[in-house]
Amino acid sequence: MNVTTFSALAEPNRLDIVHLLREGPLPVGEIAGRLELNQPQTSKHLRVLSDAGLVEVQAAANKRIYSLRAEPLEEMNTWLDSFRSMWEDRYDQLDAYLQQLQHKKEDS
Repeated sequence: MNVTTFSALAEPNRLDIVHLLREGPLPVGEIAGRLELNQPQTSKHLRVLSDAGLVEVQAAANKRIYSLRAEPLEEMNTWLDSFRSMWEDRYDQLDAYLQQLQHKKEDS
């Protein structure tokens, strides 16, 4: 898993931008307006997200349209999958333990 992805997403405004771009591509000005950020600040955040490979930009006339790239998010999902089986095993163990406690309570 690329630590740059986590680092880019750790900043709340950048995470908000990613959430916003899930709806579809948007120009910088609209991202700034919807998140109530100034445009230079938004551009700076988008540059970090771009450098991390999370977004891509298309030039359309005098606008820059940003959209999410699926690959880094798929990579993150694959990395998280490696933990899901561990969590499920632990939840199963907890469930078995709670059932055992319930049976002991019912027997007494």
